Amino acid sequence: MTASPMTTQPNSAFRPINFFSRLAVGEEQTSNKVQPHIDKMAATIKQKPRALVVDDAPDVTEMLAIMLQYAGYEVVTVFSAPQALEAARRDHFDVLISDIGMPGMNGYELAEALRGTPDYQATPMIAVTGFTLYDDRDRALRSGFDAFLTKPINFKDLLKLIEQLRS
Repeated sequence: MTASPMTTQPNSAFRPINFFSRLAVGEEQTSNKVQPHIDKMAATIKQKPRALVVDDAPDVTEMLAIMLQYAGYEVVTVFSAPQALEAARRDHFDVLISDIGMPGMNGYELAEALRGTPDYQATPMIAVTGFTLYDDRDRALRSGFDAFLTKPINFKDLLKLIEQLRS
């Protein structure tokens, strides 16, 4: 765009006012000037990391979802392992946080099933559970979880753990 000065004619009651009118010069010329700025802005915008939260207790999934969203995550919550498998088939998630003790298919089986797919072999998976025995932790790690946290969880510790596993 170019600017050309225009002046109003003096009137006995008014002084002249200068202003500029903008005229389109050429779309190509304008876009060539603007595109580098758009590219720079796009490079600075990060896509939100995506988390899949699985627990048969709706209050737990809701609490985790709220805290993860507050921390900048896009969160999908489901209430069973089969629902988690379906969600994981439809979309890709950057981290999975799952309970272990769920009716039907449990968290161990979920982790094993997801680790058996190419898309989730390296995805961080965290067991968040009320199971507190050493054998539970060992079984969780053998089934494919990367980490094991017992409820109630410290949310700062969870976030720190997620970032460590994602780096």
